[in-house]
Amino acid sequence: AMALAAAGARVGVSGRNDEGLARTLSEMPVVAAGPHEMLLQDHVDAAAMERSADALVARLGTVHVFVANSGGPAPGFLIDAGAAELEKALRQHVSTAQGVMQALAPGMRAAGYGRVVAVTSTSVLVPLRGLGVSNVVRAAMGNWVRTMAGELGRFGITANMVMPGATRTGRLDALVQGRAARAGSTVQEVEREMVARIPVGRLGPPAEIAAVVAFLCSPAASFVNGAMVPVDGGQMAVQG
Repeated sequence: AMALAAAGARVGVSGRNDEGLARTLSEMPVVAAGPHEMLLQDHVDAAAMERSADALVARLGTVHVFVANSGGPAPGFLIDAGAAELEKALRQHVSTAQGVMQALAPGMRAAGYGRVVAVTSTSVLVPLRGLGVSNVVRAAMGNWVRTMAGELGRFGITANMVMPGATRTGRLDALVQGRAARAGSTVQEVEREMVARIPVGRLGPPAEIAAVVAFLCSPAASFVNGAMVPVDGGQMAVQG
């Protein structure tokens, strides 16, 4: 959101944490296109998200960019996950993205310009141990993006995915703490093992993910469509 606003976009941020959304809005730069928007909505409720997107279009007109970046499912092994857990995660990611895109696509087609970016994970290509439900859902989102790329490209609408590697976020901190607790080791030891597998020798800051997303949303990326872009310090290049 910050990167897109810095590029001059009027941005709508969506989620269920009203304090977090309000804080984000307060920190975003003012743009000439108009005030930024907040959509307080649980992404698990796909029908409500679609209604919110319809209302946004009715109020503002064409929305040119859609970044699908919902939170990751809880860690755990896939064999231990119930069907309800899988269905919830699929609603949160795939069903919600589908509903929002159906609301936004007519305006994008009419404008001859649209950008869809899904923030997924390197698990689209290589499943991550202990993130069973996430592996399944991220892969489903990957095929959703590629299908959209094939169907909508002729209208000037591109669809791509960004696959972050180990990025310094609250979710990564929680996963590292859980892994350390299960292994009887320290957080520092787990992080050192993680960094040792990354060719650039460090974790990624969120701003580096944002920079790639902002590029894919820009006119400069008009011939990039259906791409799977790892932003992982080279880890996929040496591991799979």
